[in-house]
Amino acid sequence: VSPTTANRVVDAVRGLCNKFIPDVYVYTDHYKGKEAGMSPGWGVSLVASTTTGCLMSAERAAAKGELPEDVGANVAELLLEEVAHGGCVDTSHQAMMLHFMALCPEDVSKIKVGSLSNYTIVFLRHLRDFYGITFKITADETTKTVELACMGIGFTNMSKKVT
Repeated sequence: VSPTTANRVVDAVRGLCNKFIPDVYVYTDHYKGKEAGMSPGWGVSLVASTTTGCLMSAERAAAKGELPEDVGANVAELLLEEVAHGGCVDTSHQAMMLHFMALCPEDVSKIKVGSLSNYTIVFLRHLRDFYGITFKITADETTKTVELACMGIGFTNMSKKVT
């Protein structure tokens, strides 16, 4: 993969994101050969940091023959959609956060997310079936977000050495 591919992706990302916010920082890494795991392809991962410290992300691998400008613009659109959904977790990480909440100490945990993804809805069913835990789900019509709350099961690692 040519090193100029990254520059073309960055230009496409900035072209879209700079319409919404002027200070867009895009960092690039370019690896070849063994450093890249002998991979013939390339991809893009974007992370946005909110003013409250939340991180939203979007990523995509390029298909064979796809133009870097098209991939960059597409990933930028995906990231802007994640930001527009609101909440403090992007859709690809919702299930992981809910799993952490389910396993945490026996106390109430809350999180605000954008719309629930289909994967997250199925995952909530799995948490109910496997751990017997249910979430209180409250929709906020003004912000178009969803708040989820649960009581953790207090999971502890019994094989961990105590020092």
